[in-house]
Amino acid sequence: MSYPPPRYLGDGGEISATYRPDGTAPEFSYANGTTVHYLATGASTNGQFGLYRWEMGPNPGGPDPHFHRSISESFYVLTGTIAIFDGTSWLDTEPGDWVHVPEGGIHAFKNNSGVPASMLLHFAPGAPREGYFEGLPDLGGLSDEERAAFFLEHDTFWL
Repeated sequence: MSYPPPRYLGDGGEISATYRPDGTAPEFSYANGTTVHYLATGASTNGQFGLYRWEMGPNPGGPDPHFHRSISESFYVLTGTIAIFDGTSWLDTEPGDWVHVPEGGIHAFKNNSGVPASMLLHFAPGAPREGYFEGLPDLGGLSDEERAAFFLEHDTFWL
């Protein structure tokens, strides 16, 4: 495999780095205590990838098995123990563990440990997952048709 075609065509480089201090407040919070830090959105990476820090409270939670048609998803565990479904079985992952799920791969994750846990979620290419994260709390007020349209718009197919 070779490198992709150049995207930057200048001669001298440019000053364009992004810095986000660790203490930056999360962009989104759920009622169950889960918070989401938008480290790099698809919009901020020119669609190359999205990177989010997902911090779960001690209460059980997480999505059931599903897949995506247009994006891959990777999980890198930072703290705690997170159960990640790899399409066959539930893996008890811990800090330093990484799971990659290509497009079409069945996956899910849960914090069943009873203590807080956190991980990095990486999506490639950089789809607008912020709309998905922020729309989840409103699903209960949607009709079946609206809910189906929401999941289709956000490339999420439940099993």
